Amino acid sequence: MSSRPRAAWPLVAVFTAGYLASYLLPTIVGRLSVYLGLSAAQGGLVGSALLLSSASAGFCLAGRVETYGPQRPARIGLALASLGYGCAALAGSVPLVVMGVMVGGFGSGTATAVAAAGIAAQRDPHRTSSLGLLSVSATAGVLYLTIPHLGGGHRLPFASIALVALLVWPATSRLGGAVPAGPAVPASGRLPHRRSGLVLAGGMLVWSMAQNALWGVSSRIGVVQVGLSEVSIGAVFAAALGAGLLGVMGAGVLGARLGRAVPIGLGTVIIAASIVLSSSASDLGSFATGEIMWNTFYPVVLSYLIGLAASLDVRGRWAVLAGSASSVGVACGPLLGSVLSEESGYRVMGLILGAMTLLVAVPVTAVALHTGGRPLVPGSVRRRGGAPAALLAVTTGAVPGAVPRLGAPEQAVTEISLPELRRRRLVRSAFRTAGPADGGGQSNAYASTSDR
Repeated sequence: MSSRPRAAWPLVAVFTAGYLASYLLPTIVGRLSVYLGLSAAQGGLVGSALLLSSASAGFCLAGRVETYGPQRPARIGLALASLGYGCAALAGSVPLVVMGVMVGGFGSGTATAVAAAGIAAQRDPHRTSSLGLLSVSATAGVLYLTIPHLGGGHRLPFASIALVALLVWPATSRLGGAVPAGPAVPASGRLPHRRSGLVLAGGMLVWSMAQNALWGVSSRIGVVQVGLSEVSIGAVFAAALGAGLLGVMGAGVLGARLGRAVPIGLGTVIIAASIVLSSSASDLGSFATGEIMWNTFYPVVLSYLIGLAASLDVRGRWAVLAGSASSVGVACGPLLGSVLSEESGYRVMGLILGAMTLLVAVPVTAVALHTGGRPLVPGSVRRRGGAPAALLAVTTGAVPGAVPRLGAPEQAVTEISLPELRRRRLVRSAFRTAGPADGGGQSNAYASTSDR
């Protein structure tokens, strides 16, 4: 029996530790601005430095996790996260905080890359990514409820991320089971679905940039435009992340019943409307509604995007590359949101970000339609003569079970390599056509005369 189901929970734990910093970005940026005297743009720049460092770790590890094994880089990443964020929590000067943030961000990116590669090797990548988003949303929600009541300046958010990384450390001892059993995939193999993967990675970069441009300034919108206190904003964010938990659970239950294109396309449209509503809010009701709607559908769409990237390559290379591209977008988001809000105001910023989100929905949904969970309909599986196999099964009375039924999902094709010595021994005369075996009455697809 495969060990992959048993290995899901360590991946979820490492995923949570890696993603937590981006989920706490609003309170990090807000507290840096309040307690260290930084402007909104400067606080956003520190947040961008954190996430760019995280993205660089993902690009460095793309395709290399299976070379090193998941356990060692995960432990290095968690150690760097604990060290970097811990130093940022203890530091009182801006340069030391920035240095600690970048070290911690590299550790977060390393942990996320390990988790992404492991998720791609699971039987159901979407289910595992949904569990990861469920875990990180719950953790961030608890922190948003507690941090505003504890004070601590800029230190507490960084200390919380460092503590979570330390708590996740024991789970790395179980990461060895995440390697899928079966024939090894050649390490030098080319990236499959290169065009679709590049479009998806670019789309996730822009999509994440638009989302985190809003997320990075959401606390400022609540304080400046709506006039809320930090405690009230923390309660709104906790409620929004709680709604995100329900959204992720719903996505896990829905699974692939609707494919990936419908949740990604429709969810992105709803997200764009939520961005406009939240950024134009002038009272608690509209602000909370926009944030809750946005946080409900954001992790849902993200889980399908992660699952789509994982489905493009079983080795997890596209999952890591697309995740790193998304991290670049996440990194640029706070700075973009800060600049747009300072230059044109929050309402115009929301309109620009909503338009960006709608535009990027088109190519990303097209990738989902082209490569993600295509149904087996007439024309999707063809013989060399061009006739759809599923349609032939219906019209010619084929034996049941000989071909897939209409509407069934496509089956993965695995390339099986033969040892070089064995290939040399196989000659054309070693095979005969299919038919009843001599004297045995049994039918063979291909029978080797050399083994008789």
